[in-house]
Amino acid sequence: MTLAPLTPADYRRFRPFFRHQRYRLCTYSLPSIIVWKNEEYQPCATVREDALIIGTEFTHHRENRHLILPVSPDKEFPPEALYDLALSLDFERYWFISEGYIQRFGEKRIDPLFTIAPHPEYDDYIYLQSDLVDLSGNKYSKKRNLIKQFQREYMDTGRVIVEPATTAVAEECAEFIEAWCEERQCDADGQIDLACEKQAALNTIWHIDELKVNGLLLRIDETVCAFGIGSYLTDDMGVLHFEKAFSRMKGLYQYFDNQCARRLFQGYRYINKESDMGEANLAKTKKSYHPTTMIRSYKLTLRG
Repeated sequence: MTLAPLTPADYRRFRPFFRHQRYRLCTYSLPSIIVWKNEEYQPCATVREDALIIGTEFTHHRENRHLILPVSPDKEFPPEALYDLALSLDFERYWFISEGYIQRFGEKRIDPLFTIAPHPEYDDYIYLQSDLVDLSGNKYSKKRNLIKQFQREYMDTGRVIVEPATTAVAEECAEFIEAWCEERQCDADGQIDLACEKQAALNTIWHIDELKVNGLLLRIDETVCAFGIGSYLTDDMGVLHFEKAFSRMKGLYQYFDNQCARRLFQGYRYINKESDMGEANLAKTKKSYHPTTMIRSYKLTLRG
């Protein structure tokens, strides 16, 4: 059995495996798995025992090649099956092991087969959708004030349009991402995570309808100034994959974040805003929205 490269064309074929998906880490969103692809690493997959087996191959840093937990609507692989699967595919490790998996099977059962290590840069931030919509209470007072300032300067003067992001506006969204990355210096030396995220965002934009994600954009004076993408993660949780806004416009990010919560996640109790990738400034921003919990991520490495 070998793993084949994943492409956007595979979405329709593999989407049924994610019905009632149980893992609450953002990695287990099929669109995200498909679009996080670049010259350094490539997602790949195959079907085995009524489950989708997913891995990532690395071009240079092969020590990072890994599998994630198999995805199936009907079954879960116990640690013994994970061990056998990794051996059969010549992989030494699993990444993005949800804390729920560790809790269900227990460290005593997992430890004889794998070393267990925290993966803190990939812990996910989880919010109540209602908190991000209502922004109630003193803890959100600064957010509300920034939104009011944005509304006075831009909304009340009729300069803002918020609309769905679709294939029809993909080129404009791509131009915005390039401009946003220039502002943030995504392609500068040492900004590997930002450069990878840029490529994943562009991959999503060009296949936004094919991947069945929900997109939102905001225009100021007819120019795209903010862009967001959300999708299904579990039956009660959506995931906000990308949320970008120019920093030079005061209150724009706070206003747009509120619009994403309202428009992209109706019907969900929770919003997963992904991890901070170990970036201190990003962690500070995510914490400022007061997550209701964190979902811890772990790595499993084969013993022996």
